[in-house]
Amino acid sequence: MSIRADQRQPNTDVDPSIDFGYRTTAFQLPGFSWRASWRLIMISALLFVVASCIAVVGLTIGDYPLSISEVVNTLVGGGSKFQQMIVLEWRAPILLGALVFGGLLGIGGAIFQSLSRNPLGSPDIIGFDAGSYTAVIVMILIIGNRSYWPIAGAAIVGGLLTAFVVYVLACRQGIQGFRLIIVGIGVTAILGSINSYLITRAAIEGAMAVGFWSAGSLARISWTSLLPSMMIATVVIIAAAALEPGLRRLELGDDAAVTLGTRVGAVRLGLIVVGVATTALVTAAAGPIGFIALVAPQIARRLTHTPGTSLLAAAAMGSLLLVGAQVLSLVLGILYRPVPAGLITVCVGGLYLIWLLVRETRRQYGVMS
Repeated sequence: MSIRADQRQPNTDVDPSIDFGYRTTAFQLPGFSWRASWRLIMISALLFVVASCIAVVGLTIGDYPLSISEVVNTLVGGGSKFQQMIVLEWRAPILLGALVFGGLLGIGGAIFQSLSRNPLGSPDIIGFDAGSYTAVIVMILIIGNRSYWPIAGAAIVGGLLTAFVVYVLACRQGIQGFRLIIVGIGVTAILGSINSYLITRAAIEGAMAVGFWSAGSLARISWTSLLPSMMIATVVIIAAAALEPGLRRLELGDDAAVTLGTRVGAVRLGLIVVGVATTALVTAAAGPIGFIALVAPQIARRLTHTPGTSLLAAAAMGSLLLVGAQVLSLVLGILYRPVPAGLITVCVGGLYLIWLLVRETRRQYGVMS
């Protein structure tokens, strides 16, 4: 691998008001290259560090409180057996899951917002989350299987089928982001009705299990369910990194992407599969967690000042948001009663969605520049 830094600074002989951009670094491997600004790299690293520090703080919160020094000592191999059980066996999978799943949701949101060229084009708005949720409900209530692998497979298949339906219905004289979102909202409403029907027709025990699961709680994550998710997540993240150069070219338009040597159909299909897999993995392990995929890429884009949504920055911001929501859930559990992290993200993300809808409506009708 070769790393090359490119310092972009204004020349003293030209107008100093001209912005020549940030210093960039190019990473090159055989058949793969990636260029990023130092601002993007530094802010993404800072977000990951802050998210990790918040996760360590979260390890101290619970019915048996610990100090940060006790947690750090346990993480490096010290501490009593009781502390090791609490930190390593009970709490660590939940906080590590928040880091991983938040990053996956950020990547999925960045992919679909780039493909749709619309900040509203996230999986939970378009309906892919709802498709995964419906498939999991069918697996639990009708088929009666609650094991991880069948649920994960059902979530991925349900998300892909929903993506196929949405794209077929929205693909008329080319795919437009606004039409894709409107069709996705309609499909989400239909799937929501199906989910309600299945839950009302189920036995009380099954309906309660699905109801608690649908709140999007990380509390039930254990190493048994987290390790398979992390194995699949590693493959998904590698695939997303490999497809990101193609995603950047697709943002220029299909004609420009073809001119640059991109196989538009294959790259777009690969990105859709990867994007659906990110949200399906989270849905299978923790239930539907809304609005992280919607919010994280846009906040990251404003922090990094990139022209489009960066997968790296979106993953870092997604990890920070979900870890923050989980720690807030733990604090509320101590002060009042446990609140699933999914409910917290919905409350915060709903306010952001209202603001974004108003902003996009004003821009659509020329109220905003």
